[in-house]
Amino acid sequence: MARKVLLVNKFYYPRGGDCVVVLNTQALLRESGMEAEVFAMQFPQNLTAHYQEQFASEVNFGRGGMSNRFQALKRTLGMGDVVDRYEAVLDDFKPDVVHLHNIHSYLSPIVASLAHRRGIRVVWTLHDYKLLCPRYDCLRNGKPCEKCFGGAKRNVLTHKCMKGSLPASVVAWLEAIKWNRARLEEDTDVFVCPSEFMATKMKEGGFKADKVRVLNNFLDPVKLRQYQSMDSPREDYYCFVGRLSPEKGIEDLLDVASRLPYKLKVAGSGTLEPAMRIKYADKDNIEFLGMIDAEHVARLLSGARLSVAPSQWYENNPLSVVESLCAGTPVAGSNMGGIPELIDASNGIVFQPFDKETLANAITMSMTRDWDHKAIAQNALKRFSPATHLDTLIKDIYCI
Repeated sequence: MARKVLLVNKFYYPRGGDCVVVLNTQALLRESGMEAEVFAMQFPQNLTAHYQEQFASEVNFGRGGMSNRFQALKRTLGMGDVVDRYEAVLDDFKPDVVHLHNIHSYLSPIVASLAHRRGIRVVWTLHDYKLLCPRYDCLRNGKPCEKCFGGAKRNVLTHKCMKGSLPASVVAWLEAIKWNRARLEEDTDVFVCPSEFMATKMKEGGFKADKVRVLNNFLDPVKLRQYQSMDSPREDYYCFVGRLSPEKGIEDLLDVASRLPYKLKVAGSGTLEPAMRIKYADKDNIEFLGMIDAEHVARLLSGARLSVAPSQWYENNPLSVVESLCAGTPVAGSNMGGIPELIDASNGIVFQPFDKETLANAITMSMTRDWDHKAIAQNALKRFSPATHLDTLIKDIYCI
């Protein structure tokens, strides 16, 4: 009989990196012969799923009246229909493993508790730092902050970390108190960290070392074959692929790019996109592509001489860097979070975040160097292969 895995994530469509990982993992498990179903929150963009009628009802923290916000608060604390609907899925599917992903707020860690009580193995892949930081991204005033690591979470109130709002910060504080480290550890068998950096921070935050494992993200089989078959000639440009928001360092990159003699192509959208398009409208060496699909991202990366990851927050195991390396494209990456552990002298350059001079030097050095693109791709495709990931996941994480 095939083993059964229930994947749990707040959304079930390619909304962000966490959702992409869930979709790729489900496909990988099914291709291996296992049964893999999903539990999520109901949402208009969700893909079709076997248990979609049993998904938890949609909650929204930003819209609606007091009644809607009260329902959202209840969900954060693990109350409401999420319990009955999730247990109905557990009753019917009877999973051997529950594999959690991004569950806070929209589903809540109650899903770990309910599975644990039934004796089901609970595995939790972490995509951000929510278990350490009530805000989730370890940022305060645009700079890294670790005040809540391993201790009281009241700093989220003191500094109004959630959007500068005291009410929103109170909700984040209540969530952190309700789902504290001791309870999360009791209900979870393994915390999977996609980077050594995150694993280190989890241990520094007091989580038991024997419950923390490192397993990098992988390139899904479709993209793997796509990059394996590509042999694009390198063109005279470098690129950025990602969200256009402050923590991604895009403002520093664009400022530096505007003064360099190289062509920059920017793929992605975000809160800063409108203002940045206007600010750099007269710069012929900066091209904004907006949101592009996966195929165009692959072509963009495969034709570039360099990609840049200028993040100014604790990136985990960014897919943009993984895909760039699989395309044979070196990366100029900031010395933040899990980025530097993906880069060595053969496939890129690490520079200091918040330092435009070192960023400019990294771009210039990379654009004027001859790289072994074929070797970069071969090494990355092996390191981030689905087969390697699946073998570790089943034997060492799921233990089935």
